[in-house]
Amino acid sequence: MSIRFPHGPVVPEIGIGTWFVGDAPARRGDEIAAIRAGLDAGLTVVDTAEMYGDGRSEELVGEAIRGRRDQVFLVSKVLPHNAATAGVRRAVHGSLERLGTDRLDLYLLHWRGGVPLDETVAAFERLVADGDILSWGVSNLDPDDMAELPEGAATDQVLYNPIRRGPEADLLPLLRELGMPAMAYSPLEQARLLDDPGLADLAASAGLTPAQLVLAWVVRSGDVLAIPKAGSVAHAQENAAVLGRVLPEDVLAEMDRRFPAPQHPVPLEML
Repeated sequence: MSIRFPHGPVVPEIGIGTWFVGDAPARRGDEIAAIRAGLDAGLTVVDTAEMYGDGRSEELVGEAIRGRRDQVFLVSKVLPHNAATAGVRRAVHGSLERLGTDRLDLYLLHWRGGVPLDETVAAFERLVADGDILSWGVSNLDPDDMAELPEGAATDQVLYNPIRRGPEADLLPLLRELGMPAMAYSPLEQARLLDDPGLADLAASAGLTPAQLVLAWVVRSGDVLAIPKAGSVAHAQENAAVLGRVLPEDVLAEMDRRFPAPQHPVPLEML
């Protein structure tokens, strides 16, 4: 499966998340190697943010993709307190410098703050016109927020995994109506989900590891892009092995039994 953004780009359904990447100097080499291994294996979407490690994640990503920028669909995010007109421009230029690139493929509002959405979007559109970013979107916006958002967004990045199925009730259907994919952050619940005692047996029955089972489940609809973190080469390769994998109906049914979907809308969750 591939994910198509409204403005045209097509990317794999699994990418690379970098929350908490760059925080531990002793792990820097392993984290850079993991990103490069992910790119080698076809995980071309790399997601970061100015907030992650106060810029350290962007700096590490910049080092990891040096010389390979054209292979990457690069995503970063602006903090709400930087989302006014002048703040957006300063923030994106700071991100571009740390990443060592002249443009972002996608720039997201990290979550909604006090700046009016139309002001942020107007600033985003100016960045598109200037070539600093190729597209823009949002993160952690619920259906009511999306109703206020001016047209032109490429995605809404939200918390979504088997124990965080709230978006299925209202947000994911809305995004489908709008013709935009969702991006799922923390698809493995920062690995806590993998401690579920029954998940290993179910994964084994499908010839997968628990992490692969969960990732394949998250992207099963064909319009959700998952961005798990990979802290090692082995993890990056494990994630990449999910590309194109379709879960059997009996496995999907068992996942529904173990992790029931909500029967009514619930507030959008964040980590």
